[in-house]
Amino acid sequence: MALPSTPHSPGRLVAIQPLKHKRCAGCRRGPLPLLVLEDGAPHCLDCADLGHLVFLPRGDTALTRRSREESTLSVVVVRFNRRKSRYERQGVLVEEAALARAEERCLADAEARRRRRARDARRRAVEDERFVAAFAAEILRLFPGCPAERARAVAAHASVRGSGRVGRSAAGRALSEGAVISAVVAAVRHVDTPYNQLLMSGVSRYEARRRIAPSVQSVLRAWQGAGEDVG
Repeated sequence: MALPSTPHSPGRLVAIQPLKHKRCAGCRRGPLPLLVLEDGAPHCLDCADLGHLVFLPRGDTALTRRSREESTLSVVVVRFNRRKSRYERQGVLVEEAALARAEERCLADAEARRRRRARDARRRAVEDERFVAAFAAEILRLFPGCPAERARAVAAHASVRGSGRVGRSAAGRALSEGAVISAVVAAVRHVDTPYNQLLMSGVSRYEARRRIAPSVQSVLRAWQGAGEDVG
């Protein structure tokens, strides 16, 4: 049975992973894991003067690109997809030394990326520490009676990266008074009142908030050291 129509890759050599057993038209060896079509006849890589190349499967775009850059000879490897009625790339054949050089380049890049990620993580940690300190300071300004350790805990919780909490919002990043108060109220609600237990017992969120509102206001007034309520 003949192979499907020859895959076309302008300016590039192409090798095929056959779907059925094929023998080389030159040396008669088979079955062939890879073949090259010459005048419509299958030939093994050795007969096609490509036997010295090594196969690099698809999947790592950077390694593939660099292997082809380093190799003086490269071959696109394809396989016919019956369901889609087309050839699809499976990888490339490149010189072994070229693949080794490409791997070294990729490893160097990976190390550089690792170091950059580490630097970025340290920078973000310093930024986060500064922001938590500023957020805690704003809490203490608004609620001077709040214990310093508690203010820092509230600030740290509210400003966790990727949490979606109020400290990560635009208002929170700007240390707006409303955002800071919201963070404090939420912390008091969960830590200093039976709010969580009410939710676990099946009380709706709105009803639970109504029940614990006096307790929240009591804590906030004590921390403010003044008689005004906070909403």
